Amino acid sequence: MNDTVTPTEKHGTENLPDQAAVGRLLFRGVDERFEVQWDPAAKVTPTGSLVFFAQYVQTGGLLDRLCQGSPLAYSSPNAPQEREVFGTTLLSVLNGQTRYAHINALRGDRVGAEVLSLTRIVSEDSVRRAFKRGTPEAWDAWLTVQERAVYEPLLAEPYVLDIDNTVKPLYGHQEGAERGYNPQKPGRPSHNYHTYFIGSLRVVLGVEVLPGKQHGGKHSRPGLWRLIDGLPLHCRPRLIRGDVSYGSEEGMTEAEARCQPYLFKLRQTTKVQTQIRHLELDQEAWTDAGDGWQGAERELKLMGWSRGRRCVFLRRPAQKTSARKTLPASTQNQFAFVERLDSGPDYEYVVLVTNESLPIVGLAQLYRDRADCENVFDEIKNQWGWAGFVTRDLKRCRILARLIALFYNWWNVFTRLAQPDRHLEAVTSRPLLLQAVGRLVTTGRRKIIRLTSTHALADRIRLTLNRIGQFLNRLARTAEQLNVEAVWAIILSAAFVQWLRGKVLRPVMHGDQVLLHLPI
Repeated sequence: MNDTVTPTEKHGTENLPDQAAVGRLLFRGVDERFEVQWDPAAKVTPTGSLVFFAQYVQTGGLLDRLCQGSPLAYSSPNAPQEREVFGTTLLSVLNGQTRYAHINALRGDRVGAEVLSLTRIVSEDSVRRAFKRGTPEAWDAWLTVQERAVYEPLLAEPYVLDIDNTVKPLYGHQEGAERGYNPQKPGRPSHNYHTYFIGSLRVVLGVEVLPGKQHGGKHSRPGLWRLIDGLPLHCRPRLIRGDVSYGSEEGMTEAEARCQPYLFKLRQTTKVQTQIRHLELDQEAWTDAGDGWQGAERELKLMGWSRGRRCVFLRRPAQKTSARKTLPASTQNQFAFVERLDSGPDYEYVVLVTNESLPIVGLAQLYRDRADCENVFDEIKNQWGWAGFVTRDLKRCRILARLIALFYNWWNVFTRLAQPDRHLEAVTSRPLLLQAVGRLVTTGRRKIIRLTSTHALADRIRLTLNRIGQFLNRLARTAEQLNVEAVWAIILSAAFVQWLRGKVLRPVMHGDQVLLHLPI
């Protein structure tokens, strides 16, 4: 080696002790000297606030129920436990991971494993192989039970069921990767996620992963009617709501046969456009529909319809900054809400079909509220992993999509305990309620998790999480005589207290137990 002086020595570190001898890294800052020591035996985690979520999961019996009767059915003594597989998947999704390979980043998080009562964090291959087990029918039946256990008590209250689908672009050779309707990446193979959820609560009721060409409403109708037919009569939706792909004769006929109210958007076919022009000649037909819209209604019987139906026509002045557009029927799916005529008055139009008796202003507001669907898709795809966790087979894609939706519902309820008046997206709620440096210290028989939050709202976060923890402790002490379904109904009542207007939910079809009202 040569004897040239290094830049480090020029800055005065030549007087530092030999770093290899002391087993630590020494370096000089601007005004201070720092020592860096590795402590591989310390039990630390970047998500220390997970302990409150784990308390919520334990009190509600969520993870315990998830491990009951699953299709994994391990028989080998060397196989991972079901709780380890599902707990690892839960931690991965909660941390915002989108690939199986990302699971390896959790392997050293012993604090997260302990608070969820996991003996270990399993590898990515263990999770990937686990979902190969069992038949699709067994997974479907088991996941349906898990999903319904979360949202079923809410269905006793009047709610709107939204149906919509979103496109998931694919970049490999996956089963079902087909070139279909894909407005963001035309020509790119994709899967379609047909989703059903409670409007205004953002609670997912179910999701079906279908090949890329199956994007129309006719492909999701079987799953929709299976969902609705499987519910008790008093738990069925007050209204089902969808866009133009659902406003077909087949969908409306099936809804009418079940006495199910619906609100769908209509394509602006030739007969619909003719009716709009007739209405423009009768200005007295238009009434205020709220939010700058005007509405009129007529009964129409379009080609292919078996009967006449109530149609609501909505219009508003076209935006001055936007150019006139001629929208052929084949491209109307590409526009979220409004269309404009090739000729005639400069208005934007929306046409709805319904069997509901609400006035025009109420129906118009109901359909405007449907715009929240896109916010749900944006959050679950970009913040919860629907855009990732891809495998070659369609079966595992379907399992992970439904598990992600299930964990999303768990987190949704948990964040509502902190903020009952509105939904918190993961991009906001994770730093608030999950991310704090945690260190697990054992002294005698006590285990202490010391939390340090670096968030600007650290004091407010501490008070909020302590309040949630105290509520769950009171619930665990006071409701010992209740089964887990009744306890979960109380948690839902506290989380959605504003939507329920203070009403206490009861578990569906679980006897006549008396529920306690424990305000959070």
